[in-house]
Amino acid sequence: MDRKFAGETHRPGRIEVVCGSMFSGKTEELIRRMKRAKFARQRVEIFKPSLDTRYSDIDVVSHDQHSIPSTPIDSSSSILLLSSDIEVVGIDEAQFLDDGLVDVCNELANRGVRVIVAGLDMDYKGVPFGPMPALCAIADDVTKVHAICVKCGALAYVSHRLVQNDKRVLLGETNEYEPLCRECYKKALAEMQANEP
Repeated sequence: MDRKFAGETHRPGRIEVVCGSMFSGKTEELIRRMKRAKFARQRVEIFKPSLDTRYSDIDVVSHDQHSIPSTPIDSSSSILLLSSDIEVVGIDEAQFLDDGLVDVCNELANRGVRVIVAGLDMDYKGVPFGPMPALCAIADDVTKVHAICVKCGALAYVSHRLVQNDKRVLLGETNEYEPLCRECYKKALAEMQANEP
């Protein structure tokens, strides 16, 4: 084969991570990349945790209502079972999946599959979330996207929880969370502590 065409016909496996706070466009970017792969006539499959039913039980839907059909799963191991003969695998809300996702993504990439993962890199307390830190470490490419702080307009740092609930996983939207920059987040925490009985 002519060497100058080798890059166009041979697509080596890779892991791409899109991470950031809520309302930063992670899912929108995942959908964009998956639709481009479909347009290029690649065989694609997108997965999401079955517990994420905010907009749809089945589809992956962004906050601005763009959507793409997906397969809900309860465990990362299901991805390997359901992705044979797939060239591009998309995974949304990866922070809700188990730590086995890291090995699953590595195995797929080593098979020559392009893996695109989107998820929150930190929880509402600013703590690295689920398998996302390890996925960022092994990824070939990491794209950190930012929401805009609703208080001052700077780039958001974290998804601040507006409701009293200590559960780490609490599905929500603008009534439950707001994107804040580091400074506004510190102020919000101080206000919450001052208002505690």
